[in-house]
Amino acid sequence: MNKSFIIYSLIFLLLIALFGFNFFLSLIGNLLLLVFLVPLLIFLILLISFNSLKSKVNTCNQCGTISLGVNNTCMNCGADLEDINPKSYENFKKPGETTIEVKAEEIK
Repeated sequence: MNKSFIIYSLIFLLLIALFGFNFFLSLIGNLLLLVFLVPLLIFLILLISFNSLKSKVNTCNQCGTISLGVNNTCMNCGADLEDINPKSYENFKKPGETTIEVKAEEIK
């Protein structure tokens, strides 16, 4: 009876040590996953919200004013924003390619 009690207690202590160590490794692994996956999740949420916001942005064909998709008319010139044509973006020049003519006057 005394010998079987010692054997059963050793098996019990061995099982506790084995499962306790496994639990500790699982806990550390899950914490490391959280440390790496939470910033990735935040980045994905920001990326999705940025793409959603980007899809609602309209550019006026007449004056080039950028506005959110709330209005149907341009706030600057009053042009209709519903007739947005992707080919009309080809007519816009980059700011570095345009020439601005300034008339200089001498003030006395």
